Amino acid sequence: MTDLTVRLHSASLKLGGRTLWKNLNLNIAPGEFVAVLGPNGSGKSSFIKTLLGLHMPTAGQVHILGGTPEKARAHIGYIPQQKAFDRDIPLTGRDLVALGVTGTRWFAQFTKPADAKRITAAIHRVGASRYADKPLGQLSGGEQQRLRIAQAMAAEPQLLLCDEPLLSLDITSQQQVAALINDQRKLGTAIVFVTHEINPILPMVDRILYLVGGKWAIGTPAEVLTTERLTKLYGAPVEVLNVHGRILVVASNEHALTEPHDAYHHHVVHDEEHA
Repeated sequence: MTDLTVRLHSASLKLGGRTLWKNLNLNIAPGEFVAVLGPNGSGKSSFIKTLLGLHMPTAGQVHILGGTPEKARAHIGYIPQQKAFDRDIPLTGRDLVALGVTGTRWFAQFTKPADAKRITAAIHRVGASRYADKPLGQLSGGEQQRLRIAQAMAAEPQLLLCDEPLLSLDITSQQQVAALINDQRKLGTAIVFVTHEINPILPMVDRILYLVGGKWAIGTPAEVLTTERLTKLYGAPVEVLNVHGRILVVASNEHALTEPHDAYHHHVVHDEEHA
C-alpha cells in the first residue's frame, strides 16, 4: 500500500545478540501521531534508526513512502535528543536550520533564494525569529530545540522522527515543543515520537507502540496504557492510574508513582542481566 507513510511487516531487529523486537507489524498513515514508549534499552532509538535506514531489520520488511528508508531520506525530518551545543560553536541558529534544506551547503551565503525563503519560513513557524541569528551556544535549551524543529520542518518532511525531543526541557518548553511538532500534522506529516514522558503529548497521540524486552504492543492510549495490557507485556504485576488527568504507572513492589516504563527500569535491567 503506497498511501501509507510507514509500513513494517513481520519486522525484527537484533543488535548485539539481543532481540529488540520480533515480528512487528505496524502501518502509519499520513498525519498520524505515534508515540514510542518503553524502558531504557528496549530499542526505542533503534526503532528510529531503523526508519532512517541506519539499522537493517534482521527479518521482515520496512517501507517508507512505498520504498526503502534510504530512498525516502529526503522526505524524512529528524529531531534528535536535546543536547546543548558547545558555547563556542561557530554556527548561528539560522545556519543550523539551513542544514535541513541545503545539507552540506550550510553557509547561508551559498543558499538559493528559494532555500533562504524556506529557512526563514521555518524559523518563523517555530517562533525563533528573534534569536535565529545569534550563536547557537548562547541560546537556552528550549531555544535550541525550537531551532532543531525548524531544521526538520524546513525539509518539508512527510515523516517526522522525534527521538526524545522533550528531554532536559522544563515543563513549559516541553508543552511548547510538543505543540510545534503536533502542528506539522496539518501538512499531512506522520509523526513518530520517542519519549520517556507521555503526559505532555498524550492528547495528541493517536496510537502507542510500546516496546519491552523483545515484545511489543500497539493500540490507542486507552488500549495500551492499562493495568492488564502492561502487566501482560512486562510479565510482572503493573497498575496504571489516572491521577488528575496524568497517566502514572506503579510497580507492585514500588511505592513511588512514575511515568510509564520508568517504574520498571529496575525490573527490566534485572531480568536482562539474568536472562
